[in-house]
Order: sequence, then structure tokens, then C-alpha cells
Amino acid sequence: MKVLNLQCASMHTFEGWFGSEDDYQSQRERGLVACPLCANTEVRKLPSAPRLNLGAAEPRSTQPASPAAPSASAGTTSPASSVPSVSTAEAVASGLAQVHPEAAEMVQEAWVKMVKHVIANTEDVGPNFAEEARKMHYGESEERNIRGQASIEETKDLLEEGIEVMPLPVPDALKGGLQ
Repeated sequence: MKVLNLQCASMHTFEGWFGSEDDYQSQRERGLVACPLCANTEVRKLPSAPRLNLGAAEPRSTQPASPAAPSASAGTTSPASSVPSVSTAEAVASGLAQVHPEAAEMVQEAWVKMVKHVIANTEDVGPNFAEEARKMHYGESEERNIRGQASIEETKDLLEEGIEVMPLPVPDALKGGLQ
């Protein structure tokens, strides 16, 4: 099994598991390796340290590592996300990732956590979002937390009517079952 740290063109980092380097190359060439957040198939490998299973070969030290020593998890990556469309926020996130990768990862993790919270605590009304928001605003239906899709024009109209809305791009990978 080969575990690779990967990054899509939108700077989302994630981990991929493959049977071998050849499996990775084959799947990548066929467009089967895609970012789990934005579905971008333009994926590259990131440098990663080899993982050697030497635990059985050497006895573990009972002394804790010195504070100056780097932690064992310093090179790990986790699923990350940013706004999946080209936007000012993504440009900032991309620049942040190039200058401060740890900070960018923290921002991306916070964004994913926020999106998961919104999904878990709202009702998806799909393309009926503008209609449902108006019904609640004008007292025609019970107020509840909703999410859905609205065009830019519908969003502008809602805001002009005093109905508070917030655009929140949700990657397809997060719309299904959350892990």
C-alpha cells in the first residue's frame, strides 16, 4: 500500500491510498484521482517522508522527547478546503498556503468544520431557497434554518427585501455523507 500526500490545482491537500506507484499513475492518467472537495482532477504529489515501521526493531524510550524536537506529526496533512470557485478568498488562501502552509491548513480545516456544521444544522431546500426564505420572512411558513441554491439575481432581490442570506459554496464531496 502506498499512501501519498496530494494537492489539487486549487491548493486543497488530501491523502490518497494506492496499491503502488503504478496504480497512482494509471488512475491519475485516467482522471480517476480527484480532489474530494472540489473534484479537480489536476492533482500533484506533495513531498512526504517515508514511513518506516521500526517499532518492533527498537525498544521505545521511556523519556519524553525534548520540547525542541519536532513532533512526529509535523509532516502530516489532513483534508483541507477553501472556497471551491476562483475568488478573492481562494487567491488569498493560495497565497497563504505558499507562504504559511500550516496557517493555510488551519484556515481550511476551520472552513470544512463550519460547512459541516451548517449542513448538519440546516434543511436543504435545493432550488426553492429564495421562495422558502421569502415565505419565512413574510410569516407564511415556520422559521427554520435552511440552505439551498439561488441565482445571483435572486440573492440580490432577497437582500433588497431585507432577507439576510449568506453565500456558502459547498463542495459536492461534502453534500453527501459526511465522514
